[in-house]
Amino acid sequence: MRDIQNEFDSRKTPLQKVGVKGVRYPVTVLDKNERFQQTTAVADLFVNLPHNFKGTHMSRFIETFHKYHEDLTMNRFLEMLEEIREKLSAERAFGCISFPYFMEKKAPVSGSSGIMEYNCSYEAEVSAECGDSGEEHGSADIVQNVSRKFYISIEVPVTTLCPCSKAISEYGAHNQRGTVKVKLLYSEFFWIEDIIAMIESCASSPLYSVLKRRDEKYVTEHAYENPRFVEDVVREVYIGLKKLGFAWFSVECTNFESIHYHNAYAYAEYDGN
Repeated sequence: MRDIQNEFDSRKTPLQKVGVKGVRYPVTVLDKNERFQQTTAVADLFVNLPHNFKGTHMSRFIETFHKYHEDLTMNRFLEMLEEIREKLSAERAFGCISFPYFMEKKAPVSGSSGIMEYNCSYEAEVSAECGDSGEEHGSADIVQNVSRKFYISIEVPVTTLCPCSKAISEYGAHNQRGTVKVKLLYSEFFWIEDIIAMIESCASSPLYSVLKRRDEKYVTEHAYENPRFVEDVVREVYIGLKKLGFAWFSVECTNFESIHYHNAYAYAEYDGN
């Protein structure tokens, strides 16, 4: 049967990314307490396409992703991209999956349990310096160096209470829900749960899905005793991630202000210096 994708293209226009986008798929990731967790991911998978190839084979992305979806740990994600790169005779392979990560969380006083959702993503690139691949996908390449970059993003909802509002008011202070998002360059294994706990400790208060009245009293008073600007949250998370030894990371915080028409935002990035 004729293989159109594998035929020669004379337009001399290389493509940086070709592949599949928006693939919804059940996946299994690691869970610190339960060992494994099943969730649903949205995946984007790409390779580069040299100028002399007409197209890529889209089905091979899905076939490889299906092979790995039942054990998609951090290291396995890189293995999957390397296999995609090799199967499609590409120099570079790219992948991103986003998924909700669920954790059982107990209220601080009553101990009532509920489920919290945290948005996470894996984003990676595997690249190799290769010899001239010729005009057919089947040509032998000489791989000289293989490099891998892998980032994990975690988004955590929090409560923040305004230090200024507390300082200038005779009673009370405005507070609001916010989100903290970190993007981490992966080098050594870590638990998503540990990063979430550290981030929550840097805010005025964590969020909970179930709160009894005595829990609500505790959370309200705890937030009041721990006022935080977005700048404070970002700086505290920055210090926490630096202590954990990440070589590169970014931190951003957005407060969905309760008495302002705008949102408040802060961002910081660390590159090892």
